[in-house]
Amino acid sequence: MEIRLRPYQIQDTEAILDIINYNILNSTALYDYSIRTYEQQKSILEDKINKHFPVIVAEIDGKVAGFGMYGEFRFREAYKFTVEHSVYVDNDYQGKGIGKILLAELIQLAKNQKLHTMIAVIDAENQSSVDFHGKFGFKTVGIIKESGYKFDRWLDSVFMQLILENKS
Repeated sequence: MEIRLRPYQIQDTEAILDIINYNILNSTALYDYSIRTYEQQKSILEDKINKHFPVIVAEIDGKVAGFGMYGEFRFREAYKFTVEHSVYVDNDYQGKGIGKILLAELIQLAKNQKLHTMIAVIDAENQSSVDFHGKFGFKTVGIIKESGYKFDRWLDSVFMQLILENKS
């Protein structure tokens, strides 16, 4: 099984939409309630690209197995060196190292863009994602209690941070 990383192409939108909508309906990875339309997802991806942020795809045998991207953390000018990222892997490809490859590439792309810090916002129930990010050097910097409400319960958000710049 060869995993190939490449930039997003418009024909990937449907596969990415399937991954996103699966997570909306079945997990707390996204705090959305309603599935997205093709046009909504395409607009989100195009907005990232138009702002010079990467959207990358992991492909196996010509099929989108996962994707990753980052974008603005907040909208004030002083935050321009901080990004928040997302990595999603198709349910059929979980546990095959795809997320690791995607996140490693996103970190390198952010360093290449001279960004300073990368933020992960993770549902506190998702300990495997917290542990996953810890392996890349992300540190928990805060927990916002009951910041989301989904599936008839309050959810806590874990904020994790990775400083990207090398200190000499």
